[in-house]
Amino acid sequence: MREFALVALSAVLMATPSLAQVQPFPAGFKTRTIATNGTRIFVRVGGHGPAVVLLHGFGETGDMWAPLAARLADDHTVIVPDLRGMGRSSHPAGGYDKKTQAGDVAGVLDALKVDRVELVTHDIGNMVGYAFAAEQPERVTKFALLDAPIPGVGPWEEILKSPLLWHFHFGGPDMERLVKGRERIYLDRFWNEFSANPKKFDEASRRHYARLYALPGAMHSGFEQFKAFDQDAVDNKAFLAKGMLPMPVLAVGGEQSFGPTMAVVMRAAATNVQELVIPQSGHWLMEEQPTATVTAIVDFLQ
Repeated sequence: MREFALVALSAVLMATPSLAQVQPFPAGFKTRTIATNGTRIFVRVGGHGPAVVLLHGFGETGDMWAPLAARLADDHTVIVPDLRGMGRSSHPAGGYDKKTQAGDVAGVLDALKVDRVELVTHDIGNMVGYAFAAEQPERVTKFALLDAPIPGVGPWEEILKSPLLWHFHFGGPDMERLVKGRERIYLDRFWNEFSANPKKFDEASRRHYARLYALPGAMHSGFEQFKAFDQDAVDNKAFLAKGMLPMPVLAVGGEQSFGPTMAVVMRAAATNVQELVIPQSGHWLMEEQPTATVTAIVDFLQ
């Protein structure tokens, strides 16, 4: 019952005009909540044509993709879930390893009667997308990944040594107590430190996402996403042992974030990788350089 209550509460909050602070999805998009794989996934669907799935990461929700969805909807069926435990999806007790969340994506697609898709992912969405593509490569025709590593793949152990990534190991009851009521302070750290220019992640977006992450159970679920990285690394090494991804891959890095390292990561996991670095951007590509990022993705998918 708690999960159903959280979904209902977040839906009500998001319908409140004062929270409508990020670019909305085009008017033709519909929303629904799909029960699958032991959770309930909130998803936005619009457009027509071949299907493309957009997966967000930590510090945001599927709302981040609205500018890209608007461009793709003319010739794609655009499917934008909130990941398990984030945004308006429910907050189950477990299942935050990315292999399980790939099952969430598969369940959403099955419910929508969609077989094959193109994938566009960012941050933790990269990790979920990789697990989905590695487990069901026949369902993915193209795969664009934006600025985040994948546990156990390529230079993962070296990436873990970066002091900027201390949050990968930040979690547990005491950490949750420290952050409770201070969600905006905690999230500002990500939006500021991982931006080339923090002003590009605007105040309206910060308020929007901070309110969603302040919902009951949201920060706990966020910490669980990172806690699962050790298991994700084990699962991903098993995927790698079975073979490389066969579909075309676009590896996009922000110039002042992962940059060309994004392609290094993906060349350890895929046979056909195109490298792209977005200038004057940090990690938050859709906020910092939306025009260049959207254009690059649209060009790749076409």
